[in-house]
Amino acid sequence: MNNGQLQELTEKVSLESFKKPFLHQAVFNYRLKTTGGRYLLQSHNIEINPKHYTHFGDKELIGILKHELCHYHLHIEGRGYKHKDREFKELLLKVGGARHCSTLPSDGDTRLKLLYVCLECRTQFSRQRRINLEKYVCGKCKGKLKKVEK
Repeated sequence: MNNGQLQELTEKVSLESFKKPFLHQAVFNYRLKTTGGRYLLQSHNIEINPKHYTHFGDKELIGILKHELCHYHLHIEGRGYKHKDREFKELLLKVGGARHCSTLPSDGDTRLKLLYVCLECRTQFSRQRRINLEKYVCGKCKGKLKKVEK
């Protein structure tokens, strides 16, 4: 699906579910990481995370579009468009939009994982950054630390 098809789908969902036209732009934003989509208050445009469409398909995409269109139509009308507002919750329930999007499978945590063990009390410490073993000691017993190879 490209941006043109997303625009058509957004306009169609808006007319069918809300009985109101969508007069702005809907585009895929490849930089979105932690959200399925977002409604931009200044421009009134909607951005969608393309990974959600790729992994979960049309049903998930339509749920995300309905959620963002709830923000859109309520904001345009000057009503409560935030997640906490009752009007938003009621409209979302009425149109069957997604309250939360599905969690994407992780690409694997690329951060370095290091494991240290205390030579005295055998307590293990998992860290993302290296520890200077000359300077730092165990927080429980003050014993020496040793890096464990995984």
